[in-house]
Amino acid sequence: MKKIINEVDRVEEQMISGMLKAAPDYIRKLECGNVLVRNKKKEGKVALISGGGSGHEPFAAGYIGSGMLDGVAAGAVYTSPAADQIYEGIKAVSAGRGVLMIIMNYTGDIMNFDMAAEMAQMEGIEVDRVIVNDDVAVDGSLYTTGRRGVAGTVLTAKIAGAMAEAGAELSEVKAAAEKVIANVRTMGVAINPSTIPASGKPGFVLEEDEMEVGIGIHGEPGVYKAKTGTADEISDVLLEKILADIDYSGSEVAVLVNGCGGTPLMELYIVNNHVHDVLESKGIKVYKTLVGNYMTSIEQEGFSITLLKLDDQLKKLLDAPADTMAYKSF
Repeated sequence: MKKIINEVDRVEEQMISGMLKAAPDYIRKLECGNVLVRNKKKEGKVALISGGGSGHEPFAAGYIGSGMLDGVAAGAVYTSPAADQIYEGIKAVSAGRGVLMIIMNYTGDIMNFDMAAEMAQMEGIEVDRVIVNDDVAVDGSLYTTGRRGVAGTVLTAKIAGAMAEAGAELSEVKAAAEKVIANVRTMGVAINPSTIPASGKPGFVLEEDEMEVGIGIHGEPGVYKAKTGTADEISDVLLEKILADIDYSGSEVAVLVNGCGGTPLMELYIVNNHVHDVLESKGIKVYKTLVGNYMTSIEQEGFSITLLKLDDQLKKLLDAPADTMAYKSF
């Protein structure tokens, strides 16, 4: 295993310490573990908290800031944060208007976030949740009941965050997030796996000419192995599944071509080039495009494609200002 780290058991601690030193204007750390919150708390708004295992950077701490998340609880690599951590995060971000938890559909995350919400509600904090399940590759896995939450979580946080920043009520912020969840779909592929530092072993093994189709974000294998094709051929496989899941005809969409951590931007832009051509040929108008590493799996080589079907409200919220370490919109 080749990793640019120090001690294996201090990976998350030292990463977060480095984040804090890189972006003190955006984030600060609570005393209770790996819980990060907005450095300058905004009072009188609905607060948003998310999180999950580490290894997906810049998700989730990279999206703390104006117009997106107010706090994040980070677990060990690919491991849910503890309920106590999430509870402390909820208390820290609560600003008098309720807290919305944005949870990816993984069993451990849901269980621990729900436990934390119950503890916070006992102290009089209003807490609600949404569960992101945008992955079209599987309907149930080792980690989930139903579809997994993947890169569409970033767009959910952006739009819900814009709604909260504008002063909306908790029910309205939740409704905006749920509209995203109902209209966002993702599918991914990998040509090389990731290796969790603590295990020292790759999550799966591929032959030189193979790829894993339908990957999640925890380094797990996909739905099936296939021979690696060209960028256009691989993109067509993913798009076919996504476009079959929602009727996008005549719609405007946001496109997110997301790198898994080890894929060059050059290759992601090649994918994006074809995605735009395919959508144009089908009469689907691209309103906004994001290309880059938004939701990664450590150093995994691969990418995912996310499409979000937009209406006027979602376009306005997507365009609203955001200022975070990893996402800026002005």
